[in-house]
Amino acid sequence: MARKSKEPKPVRRDADPNVMGLRGEVVEQPITETLELNYMPYAMSVIVSRAIPEIDGFKPSHRKLLYCMYKMGLLNGARTKSANIVGQTMHYNPHGDAAIYETMVRLTRDNEALNAPFVDSKGNFGKVYSRDMAYAASRYTEAKLAPICAELFRDIDKDTVDFVPNYDNSTTEPTLLPTTFPNVLVSANMGIAVGMASQICGFNLEEVCQTTIALLKDPEHQIMSTMPAPDFPTGGEILYDPAQMARIYATGRGSFPVRAKWRYQEKEHIIEVYEIPYTTTAEAIIDKCRDLIKEGKVKEISDMRDETDLGGLKLAIDIKRGVEPEKLMAKLFKLTPLQDNFPCNFNILIAGSPRVMGVGEVLNEWIAWRTECVRRRTYHDMTKKKEKLHLLEGLKAILLDIDRAIAIIRQTEAEADVVPNLMIGFGIDQIQAEFVAEIKLRNINREYILRRVEETEGLAREIAELEELLKSQRCLRGVIAEELKQVIKKYPSPRRTTLVYADEVEDYDGQEPEAEDYPVHLFLSRQGYFKKITPQSLRVSGEQKYKEDDGLAQYYETTNRAELLVFTDRQQAYKLKVADIKETKASALGDFLPGKLGMDEGESVVATALTGDYTGTLLLFFQNGKCARISLSAFATKTNRRRLTGAYSDKSPLVALLSLEEEREIAVYTGEGRCLIFSSALLAPKASRATQGVQVMTVKKHPVTRVSFAEDTPIQNQARYRVRSLPAAGAKLTDKDRGEEQMSLLEGDNA
Repeated sequence: MARKSKEPKPVRRDADPNVMGLRGEVVEQPITETLELNYMPYAMSVIVSRAIPEIDGFKPSHRKLLYCMYKMGLLNGARTKSANIVGQTMHYNPHGDAAIYETMVRLTRDNEALNAPFVDSKGNFGKVYSRDMAYAASRYTEAKLAPICAELFRDIDKDTVDFVPNYDNSTTEPTLLPTTFPNVLVSANMGIAVGMASQICGFNLEEVCQTTIALLKDPEHQIMSTMPAPDFPTGGEILYDPAQMARIYATGRGSFPVRAKWRYQEKEHIIEVYEIPYTTTAEAIIDKCRDLIKEGKVKEISDMRDETDLGGLKLAIDIKRGVEPEKLMAKLFKLTPLQDNFPCNFNILIAGSPRVMGVGEVLNEWIAWRTECVRRRTYHDMTKKKEKLHLLEGLKAILLDIDRAIAIIRQTEAEADVVPNLMIGFGIDQIQAEFVAEIKLRNINREYILRRVEETEGLAREIAELEELLKSQRCLRGVIAEELKQVIKKYPSPRRTTLVYADEVEDYDGQEPEAEDYPVHLFLSRQGYFKKITPQSLRVSGEQKYKEDDGLAQYYETTNRAELLVFTDRQQAYKLKVADIKETKASALGDFLPGKLGMDEGESVVATALTGDYTGTLLLFFQNGKCARISLSAFATKTNRRRLTGAYSDKSPLVALLSLEEEREIAVYTGEGRCLIFSSALLAPKASRATQGVQVMTVKKHPVTRVSFAEDTPIQNQARYRVRSLPAAGAKLTDKDRGEEQMSLLEGDNA
């Protein structure tokens, strides 16, 4: 008879995880429990102990390496082999030598990855701007700590920071380094954790220190006035938009464009690129240019090569005769990594928790942390001085009768009784008696004792000063500010990255063939949806489709080569080429302009205007009853900018916009049902886009709500509302002039 096999017994879900599956059982476990027991500890370890920097600006791997080099005496000593440093670091960082050495490479001066490099290196450590330039093995290179590391370890032995055991409890290491300057903003840092990441751009050392000093004096200090933008060790140019940078400073998130620096050698017809964006490499730029040349998109280049040498980066571009270097570089900026965006995500560990902070918040957190470091150092110094003062006070007690002290020691039979007898004989405590008993025989003279006693007065004064310092937050901040001034003086750091205002940069227009010219109908809805429909399609189409609660706002009959100005509620105007809009049908919703034009979050369309040849004028009506008559030429630009900031006055919301080619009569409505009709000839044109305009209608509680040409209104008795001078209050609309009867008839016809 065959033996019946036994089925495995089910294992309880709360069974010990260490014995699960030992006999091959299938263990049931909820996915939430798996995540909690297995995945969450891993995720937290990566976030807290590996990828995200802390307030001192370092990740654990950086901190362990630098502290090990400090303990090796490499701050003031000679360089040693990098392999030796890597091996010693394994006492603190239980990782492979390759990972430790790669961490060290990025901190070196020769790699050029940091504004303030911490490792004084000798040998080939590669370059941050080169993908293929590999660094030499650790056995060939040498290193020591750079002089600026003195600011990282200043007073580290005075209880300024906490120490914890290393991974095998054989020694201790600091949890943070007591940096005397905000290294968290000076050193660029990038880390990818589980479910989150960190991307911190570097700022100029001197600007960061000056800004911190200003914040210590005035918490309301405008940071951008002393620290306008980041600074990269690879240089380059930031296309500077103050509003965009202010958002990054406030939120800690966003991006900004950085582009290369170049010069033109006219005799050789060569463009030399000598600084590139921090986010790219020379090889990536050359590869992209090579692809564009093969595809026929860039025909102006005859040759391109990397001429980087000991003098620094240099990419040489040979251009053909007759090519304008400015236009070629504008094209390359658009199509290659010669211009790139740097993404910002200021995610920093504060007390073990990741937080995304703006620049001001980061500096305030650093000031609070550094204040605590100075307070701990001051308390440590005060404690040591009090201990010394206590010993000297015991020495002072035997000043008047040294012979008696000697007699007590000589007459004491047992060595263990010397200290108790001195305590009884002079009324001092055990610590003081131990100090007196340990004095060398040669020092038992009045001169030595008097000299030691004189120190008590100086110590008492120093202790009093330290006590006052601990009581005063202002004094502690003054100490931090003085240390920052010393950093600026000792380590001069000229700015490498220059600023170029984005409005002054000529954009590459693509040099695409001229768009086909044919008639089109343009429809703009109230919610910002835009349609381009050909006459043929419009004839066979049915009713125009809009979203619920949406409808027609503006309509044009024009050509495919036309250009529009799109005005928004953020005082901005966007240039839109009709040819860039795809043709659609009446049954479609169309393109959503805020998304199509890359508008800011929450920005919406108010009105549009055809530009033509920029010879007409625009009438901009505001809620406060004012109207600005501005020539279209004020919106024409020499460069191909798509967005114009400060397109109109921000004193009152924009209600309507009318294009004017000849003088016409305008009807203005208010929310209380009043109307005013006047001739546009009463408005004088203004040259400035920022003009507030002139008062057209006097409004009190009810603002202007609608504006249109008088002939487009249902008003029958226009003389009732017409005025010959401005401003005016207008007149109440009659039922006949409201057009309600006509509207109801139209609705009845449609029904």
